[in-house]
Amino acid sequence: MATQKIHHKNGKINIVLKDNKASKIEDNTSEDFIGKDPFAHIDQELATFVGLDDLKRKIKEIYATIVINEKRAQMGLSNTKQVLHMLFKGNPGTGKTTVARKLAKIYFDMNLLSKGHFIEAERADLVGEYIGQTAQKTRALIQKAMGGILFIDEAYSLARGGERDFGKEAIDTLVKHMEDSGDDFVLILAGYPYEMERFLTLNPGLKSRFPFILDFPDYDIDQLMDITRQMASEREYQLSKDAEWKLRNFLYKQKNNPNSNFSNARFIRNVIEHAIRMQAVRLLYKDNILPDELILLTGNDLRLEDIEAIW
Repeated sequence: MATQKIHHKNGKINIVLKDNKASKIEDNTSEDFIGKDPFAHIDQELATFVGLDDLKRKIKEIYATIVINEKRAQMGLSNTKQVLHMLFKGNPGTGKTTVARKLAKIYFDMNLLSKGHFIEAERADLVGEYIGQTAQKTRALIQKAMGGILFIDEAYSLARGGERDFGKEAIDTLVKHMEDSGDDFVLILAGYPYEMERFLTLNPGLKSRFPFILDFPDYDIDQLMDITRQMASEREYQLSKDAEWKLRNFLYKQKNNPNSNFSNARFIRNVIEHAIRMQAVRLLYKDNILPDELILLTGNDLRLEDIEAIW
């Protein structure tokens, strides 16, 4: 089948087939991958995510399928739409919301979603107070999310009221629309591992609707230190050696404390933001502040006992 490539300023290529249908995909999807890494742009897009190797593999599988489907179409072969609904299982601060938000952009760039917007919802956004209201609210939310991703964190809360609770009606409505609106709508449910496993048993057809069920494991200490450096760098700060040593020792104690309510990257974010405030207070007492001092966070700025007290 003849093709015509039209280049655009945004770095994309539209491949126009004989039937004049256009597909928006990345530059290297229309070329043979000779001596090149076809996933380099995906690695770059996901470079800021520490760990999450399983997720990164799945995204590459989705992308590869798009590319091969495009080549099949050029040969006049059939191809099928991918079902992309996902379920995330992980403890607080393991990146579930951040990843879901990023996927909206990635899927839009892959031409899998027409708008690529991200809508985050909770139980109150779906569950009504009287008969009929829940289905109406849920359908309205799905309609708002069409062309993008609907993300529901702590999704198991939809079933917390038992059989007579209206949350079950929300689940049933979501299940129906996952199939009916799958071409331009992605649903991502997220929550704690144990609770999400139990949640999947509430509706017989629920688990089979999610081809991607991903675990978000707790970060180890080295990964948490990488996240610390990354968060500090994004804010144009860096930790001194004694600050890193102090934080690493604290993380070691927390990871080995079975009673610790540790929140992974969320804790690290709180540490960085609190240290920035402590640094600001410290520097205000100085007459002359050197440029390096505006950047450096010291061990004294890391008041880890203060962060632990507000968990």
